[in-house]
Amino acid sequence: MSEHVKSFAAVDLGASSGRVMVGRVGPESLELTEAHRFPNRPVRVPEGLRWDILSLYAGVLDGLRAAGQVDSVGIDSWAVDYGLLDADGALLGNPVHYRDARTEGVAEKVWATVPAAELYAATGLQYAPFNTLYQLTAARSTAQLAAAERLLLVPDLLAYWLTGEAGTEITNASTTQLIDPRTRDWSHDLADRLGIDLTLFAPLRQPGDPAGLLLPRVLEETGLRGPVPVTTVGSHDTASAVAAVPAAGQRFAYICTGTWSLAGLELERPVLTEASRAANFTNELGLDGTVRYLRNIMGLWLLQECVREWGQPDLGALLRAAAEVPALRSVVDAGNATFLAPGRMPDRITDACRESGQPVPESRAEITRCILDSLALAHRRAIREAEALADHPVDVVHIVGGGTRNELLCQLTADACGLPVVAGPAEAAALGNVLVQARAHGLVGDRTSMRRLLARTQPLRRYEPRGDAAAWRAAQDRLTRG
Repeated sequence: MSEHVKSFAAVDLGASSGRVMVGRVGPESLELTEAHRFPNRPVRVPEGLRWDILSLYAGVLDGLRAAGQVDSVGIDSWAVDYGLLDADGALLGNPVHYRDARTEGVAEKVWATVPAAELYAATGLQYAPFNTLYQLTAARSTAQLAAAERLLLVPDLLAYWLTGEAGTEITNASTTQLIDPRTRDWSHDLADRLGIDLTLFAPLRQPGDPAGLLLPRVLEETGLRGPVPVTTVGSHDTASAVAAVPAAGQRFAYICTGTWSLAGLELERPVLTEASRAANFTNELGLDGTVRYLRNIMGLWLLQECVREWGQPDLGALLRAAAEVPALRSVVDAGNATFLAPGRMPDRITDACRESGQPVPESRAEITRCILDSLALAHRRAIREAEALADHPVDVVHIVGGGTRNELLCQLTADACGLPVVAGPAEAAALGNVLVQARAHGLVGDRTSMRRLLARTQPLRRYEPRGDAAAWRAAQDRLTRG
């Protein structure tokens, strides 16, 4: 291998699967291959829904073994969830899943101490019932939290097991609702008022910071030759995905698609207005001092749950059938919390259509089309509202992540937004992870250089808007009235 090309292992954990990807990066080259993929299966135990973190860690070790010799390792995952360690550094139970019911009704208790408007002005984070702040409030009286000496967000926990060194990466920390996005530091006053002990958190790290070396026992188990550094990346997978948006210029919106759709803008400063709070936009921290100004939309979770209920039919055939269904017959609010929990998703979709007085989709193809039309409509609404709230015009929409493989969704999003859509790369989080490592090792330059490299080396597809814009406006009005 050329001395100007290095290899980086990207551990990328999603809500339904994990993967270890290997990125080979040179000044003019970027290649990504999959070393190992493994399932992420949460487990329901008597006390609630939990992540099987030991299985995930085993998958990481298997992946590093399959990856072969690399120059660095980086880890990203979903946000908000954490593990608690005792004084000896041992894990106190499996991390609680963000879909667990323990946070029901907790937000109202928090708002009784710090009103919702004040909380948003301090942290810029949208309301979501599973934010770490609410999880910690729900856990306040538990024996586990009482015994804890350290709290590590999921990617930081895995990095700790690999290196023995603890840190808290900033992009993921910003999803706790305990960070001030203006100072990019903890909001100590807020934590004090809510009785949250910030000393539980390890010191903050920035993307690109060193996070330690693989421990001898990890080297032995993976067959790697040391020293192998772990490099801090944008450990929130959305932060890594946004870093891999192959945009030219600043007048772009992005949609990170997968289990969730995260639709928004990359800004230089947060938007902390009351109008922004009312619209439920979040200000999460990104690479190089940027802010990810976005809205969480339920995403392909809606379709994933339907496909699971239907016994895993062929997805390609289902999408082809959905493309033949008349557009916009029925739509649902894809951001509604009623769709958050697993189970009975087809029935919940049809119930929502019935209750809003729309035609009830009956076949699998009709339900699928309802979901995809609804997602495209939610993308349209999020991007248009973000443009207005941030005073940031948009000329093009970039879709990255797994949803880029869904051609119907990409085309419908272009139609709904009335803007061209550039789809790709599909493995954006892993690529962003790799590029931050490569930058830390001197192979690429600033964000603009990273994005140019992506645009030159990754397969992208462009979708032009088509169809009747008035039909999308009418569908939005119908949904708003409902």
